[in-house]
Amino acid sequence: MQEHNQPPAACAAREPRAGQTPGRVPAGAEAEPAAALERMRARSAAHRAAAGAPPRAYVLTFGCQQNEADSERLAGMAEAMGYELCGRPDEADLIVVNTCAIREHAEKRALSTVGQYKHLKARRPGLIVAVCGCMPSQPHRLEELKRRYPYVDLAFGTASVGRFPQLLDERLARGRRLFVPPEEQPPMSEGCPVRRSSSYRAWVSVMYGCNNFCSYCIVPYVRGRERSRSREAILDEVRGLVQSGYRDITLLGQNVNSYGRDAGAGCGFPALLAELDRIPGDYLLRFMTSHPKDASRELVNVMASSAHVAHQFHLPLQSGSDEILRRMNRRYTAAQYLETVAYMRERMPDLTLSSDIIVGFPGETEADFEATLEMLRRVRFDLLYSFIYSPRKGTPAAGMQGQIPRAVQQERFDRLLALQKQIGQERNDALLGRPLRVLCDGVSKANPALYSGRTEGNKIAFFEGSPADVGQFVTFEADRADAFALYGHKTEPGT
Repeated sequence: MQEHNQPPAACAAREPRAGQTPGRVPAGAEAEPAAALERMRARSAAHRAAAGAPPRAYVLTFGCQQNEADSERLAGMAEAMGYELCGRPDEADLIVVNTCAIREHAEKRALSTVGQYKHLKARRPGLIVAVCGCMPSQPHRLEELKRRYPYVDLAFGTASVGRFPQLLDERLARGRRLFVPPEEQPPMSEGCPVRRSSSYRAWVSVMYGCNNFCSYCIVPYVRGRERSRSREAILDEVRGLVQSGYRDITLLGQNVNSYGRDAGAGCGFPALLAELDRIPGDYLLRFMTSHPKDASRELVNVMASSAHVAHQFHLPLQSGSDEILRRMNRRYTAAQYLETVAYMRERMPDLTLSSDIIVGFPGETEADFEATLEMLRRVRFDLLYSFIYSPRKGTPAAGMQGQIPRAVQQERFDRLLALQKQIGQERNDALLGRPLRVLCDGVSKANPALYSGRTEGNKIAFFEGSPADVGQFVTFEADRADAFALYGHKTEPGT
């Protein structure tokens, strides 16, 4: 793992903007992060002196790219506290499980994994097990961890990630388990150490939270209301990444198009993207995720005229039925979505377009589902991330009439995948023989004889490569394709 320019040793809480509710900040709290960090470093030094080695930390991530970015901060803070990162839980003195709550399956996987640590804790009572992220941001899950998982020492939600050293210090000082209730409107934490998992691809969060309240989605409840980072902080971070040789930088937000609307950021997302594009260097900028109702022509125009912004757009559709979109509280129609896509492709004929689809939403009729299939035929997505609807406790959709039987959901899901596989194959076949720029990720996990990478459109490419190609752009031509990947050869060495 590689580390970006050594950041400050502790996170600093930014003052809330006008219209935001500040968290409770007790007297002297400004100095507490640094003091907690020093106490944790002292504990680590004592461990090293006694054991002849530093304490070790293992960070496991479930979920989305924002969770991955949060885990890089957690790993960075662990290192700042004196821990050495390791790759196995049975080697660790501290286990941190960063969880996802977007679907029930993700929660069950995380809980199952946490359950496996019971035996590690029994063998080594001094092991600290921490569970954080979206799952403990839900009060019922926080209570479940407290009651049913007595070997979990510390649990906190997404709002408290920047306070990790303080929370761990408190848990160790008090000698009792610590469960942190969600903060409704946390202050923005800047300056956290980051241990990046790659030396050439990077996540940069531009905002947190969501105000859209789609009826199926738990995100606004576990990540809070929208909070934008300052324009200056984002520019500084991206400049530093480019100067350090990062080639592929993805801007993250639950709805990046809402950036700056919570006041104080100084600009909206298209203006931010245009300013980032002016940073000199050889790199690609991406962003996700966009809400179709906010995907403006201004944003598309910035992309089309940019030097560094990838001609790739992830635009979740969710359903092709206006009635289901209404029940989902998506606030656009299928016709409006098609109009947005048409303008994107007019300005960027080489656009790679991906989307999300939810199958089997409450009340979805066969006609509604057929409308979704028709949208696939008309839009012809390059990539599709499809999911069977999963009720989330606390969301309006969980209590809706017309819940779809699992067998019906699965049958529709299979039909959707079959259609998209056909479309994906046709879209990829159109790229055969064309020179494409690929950022090489290294030896393929699926086939050690090949190297793999990503095109500007974020499609997977496999080719014969060399160690010198890793982290570099190579020119690639596809000789064959399937619905999900391209296979071919380099035509030029890495640059």
